[in-house]
Amino acid sequence: MNHFTLTATDTYSQARCGSLQTGHGVIKTPCFMPVGTKATVKGLTPRQLHEEIDAQIILANTYHLFLRPGEQLIGDLGGLHAFMGWDGPILTDSGGFQVFSLASLRTLEEEGVTFRSPVDGSRHLLTPERAIEIQEILGSDIIMAFDECTPYPVDYDEARRSLQLTARWAERCKTARKRSDNLLFGIVQGSMFPELRRESAELTREINFDGYALGGLSVGEEKSLMYEMVQFTAPLLPENQPRYLMGVGKPEDILTSVAAGIDMFDCVLPTRNARNGMYFTWQGPLVIKQARYRTDSLPIDEQCSCYVCQNFSRAYLRHLFQSAEILSSVLATIHNLYFYHQLMNKIRLQIEKGSFIDFMKNFILNYDISSQSHSK
Repeated sequence: MNHFTLTATDTYSQARCGSLQTGHGVIKTPCFMPVGTKATVKGLTPRQLHEEIDAQIILANTYHLFLRPGEQLIGDLGGLHAFMGWDGPILTDSGGFQVFSLASLRTLEEEGVTFRSPVDGSRHLLTPERAIEIQEILGSDIIMAFDECTPYPVDYDEARRSLQLTARWAERCKTARKRSDNLLFGIVQGSMFPELRRESAELTREINFDGYALGGLSVGEEKSLMYEMVQFTAPLLPENQPRYLMGVGKPEDILTSVAAGIDMFDCVLPTRNARNGMYFTWQGPLVIKQARYRTDSLPIDEQCSCYVCQNFSRAYLRHLFQSAEILSSVLATIHNLYFYHQLMNKIRLQIEKGSFIDFMKNFILNYDISSQSHSK
């Protein structure tokens, strides 16, 4: 059964709209997934995510939930949806990125990765089979194959060794799967070498996953190089299955990647930057701590209809941030995630209307990324 249906394609780019069926609802793509690392999107309740943001799907982190409170506890309490009070779709990553970020605390072997927990120092072996088992106990709607997240920079031979290991692990993940009520995505690696990206895409396609992700991007490379790899690799993935760009990104990155044929995105930027007092607007980022906003009666963005922009001034929001009030993070997170979801809504609408490229060009033209703020 194919869970993904294309509903519209763009004449002048690779952009497309789709419908992805999951066990907890249909996701319209292109979509953005708020990051709920430890079974919570920081600062927001599930009700706010649903009613204020209209979030379709959220992402949770296998590695962190495995370490605390443990997947078995979550499973015994009804699974991740019941545990966190969210009845929409959930994607869990495999933990690969988090494990490989612990360079000094882990040992890589064919079997898997042995690592020392940063929580209590205990030692664990995470294998492809174990990563699938954990995610199935959590009850995620979309689960990810366990991969080696190739670092950057890396030489050709190491990148090839890494992608081939990821492919062998991907095969083991497919074999280990026991539940039929979730979707399993494979991950394409290959660093910044086009021929290795092609090899990885071919190996991963042969395993026949429900969707495909691009990993190992936005890890320190120049933005132009990331765009080059996305534009090269996306067409190598099956047209009739979802394509997920992991850990990206900024609004301009999302638009450029949608134009290349990417369907799904996640990133901590809108929530992390919110806690640091940075608001996304249609004119560019706005840093609320700047003195110019101390007496500013305008909303964050006059084009925005979110709860925050309809009710609070820049002066008040600056006061909250300067006073280190918890509400500062809550309101900034509501606004930023609302902005991201409105951006995705507009992208889908423009693809359907056949005017996506003009929309993308106008957005980038008016979106000031030269500084972290803009004036009135």
